[in-house]
Amino acid sequence: MAGMNTSRNKLTPVMALNLAAPHTWPAAIMPTLVAVSAAASVTAISASMSIVLLCIVILMQSAVNTFNDYYDYVKGTDSAEDNVDESDAVLVYNNIDPKSALRLAIGFLGVAFLLGIYAIVVAGFVPLVIALIGALFVVLYSAGKSPISYLPLGEVVSGVVMGGLIPLAVYKVLTGILDFRMLIVALPTIIGVALIMFTNNTCDLERDIPAGRKTLPILLGRERSRSLYHALLVLWVVLMIVNVAIWYTPGLVIVPFMLLASYPIVKALWGNPLTPERRLQAMPQALTVNVVFGTFYAAALLAASGVAVVL
Repeated sequence: MAGMNTSRNKLTPVMALNLAAPHTWPAAIMPTLVAVSAAASVTAISASMSIVLLCIVILMQSAVNTFNDYYDYVKGTDSAEDNVDESDAVLVYNNIDPKSALRLAIGFLGVAFLLGIYAIVVAGFVPLVIALIGALFVVLYSAGKSPISYLPLGEVVSGVVMGGLIPLAVYKVLTGILDFRMLIVALPTIIGVALIMFTNNTCDLERDIPAGRKTLPILLGRERSRSLYHALLVLWVVLMIVNVAIWYTPGLVIVPFMLLASYPIVKALWGNPLTPERRLQAMPQALTVNVVFGTFYAAALLAASGVAVVL
């Protein structure tokens, strides 16, 4: 399939957007939102810089998605039999040159680093170092003979890089302070992002075994994976409440509303068997829980202080 010498279609803007996979952007947006809220609790924040940082992390998330699609395609992991949704398998269904997807992924990273120059001018080279570490894992996640996505490290790496390093870097840029306590504040977003990957890998368990992957769900099996999944859901909620109670106590007023708003979707995700047949329900559920928890968690951080924003 990947090696056929047939005429190729051009990569269209719609295909490029599908490769960027906007439905996965909450994995980048929510950690950024939490970091912006935490920064606003200690200083006046720049609205323009916050927007630039949001664009950077979305571009890096888009690069991750595009690299992953490219390497899965050229390795033959993706096929029409495995991908029900055409928008989630652009290279499989549209007969485009896979190298155009590779160029697009590199382009996403390039634009992200160009925007990052603004952040470097404002906050120095620390955010650049954090971004370079993130970019390294972006490439290692999909590339090479043993990419991270093929190992039982995918959940941890994606959680720490997206859910942890993003808040650390964003907080440093907006406040000028490299405060590693942000990694504690970001523990809920680390779990949230990791659970997105965990959801995907558990649903794809049977498909990943023939592809030679050794993901965490493959090592654990579906039943033990679901048990760990449920434990992490509980820990996610507990850590948000504990962090707010300790560091942002006035924000506790938000917690009951978060629990009420999240209950229906968390209940649905909890009851999802995470099988291939339920993947199309499980992934939107996991992303929606990230959006709900991330929004209310950020609101709780903001409630702990007066918000000051400058252009």
